Amino acid sequence: MKKFNRILLKLSGESLAGATKQGIDTTRLEEYAEQISEVVEMGVQVAIVIGGGNIFRGLTGSKKGFDRVQGDQMGMLATVINSLAINSALQANGTKSRVMTSIRMEPIGEYYSKRYAVECLERGEVVIIAGGTSNPYFTTDTASSLRAIEIEADVMLKGTRVDGVYTADPEKDKTAEKFDEITYDEVYNRNLKVMDLTATTMCKENNMPIYVFDMDTVGNLKKVILGEKIGTLVK
Repeated sequence: MKKFNRILLKLSGESLAGATKQGIDTTRLEEYAEQISEVVEMGVQVAIVIGGGNIFRGLTGSKKGFDRVQGDQMGMLATVINSLAINSALQANGTKSRVMTSIRMEPIGEYYSKRYAVECLERGEVVIIAGGTSNPYFTTDTASSLRAIEIEADVMLKGTRVDGVYTADPEKDKTAEKFDEITYDEVYNRNLKVMDLTATTMCKENNMPIYVFDMDTVGNLKKVILGEKIGTLVK
């Protein structure tokens, strides 16, 4: 039995780059599409927000002399490229999907609205929401929180290359311990880098649970949907 009926899946742009560390790894793209298609066939309604860090990250650009606003706008466009890639891979897999953008750019994508997004989800289509919040200074984590709350998702699934939330970065500290569950306040107090503070605060204030798991291991998305405890629940 599936544990969730409607999810907002946040994907990492960096993870989409795979071993190349930049651009789009077609093997990783196909793996993501297969996992998403698998849970759609189970009857799960899936909305997706994907980052753009594999192409351009506004904050990093501003440190190298880019104007922050224009840098963030470049980052928003990077999320559109990744969203189109996911959309294409899903459709090639036989899954109905569409791209919606927070900034008007028809015919690349349809302009996002909550009502229309929910209608599409209820028809069994995957809705990929690109362009972040459409505003500079806000991350795609914040966009994910916002969209999850708007579409009334059961949970926000944060798919990363790490299998949950740890006391420290497990890629740098081998003694780091993993949490099975943690509260929003503990995330604050421990200064854990689950998401940025704006995103975490939005989830806390709107009672939106966050589940952090390793999306790069094929089959993990289905395990999360079935309720297997392979990641960390933030609530």
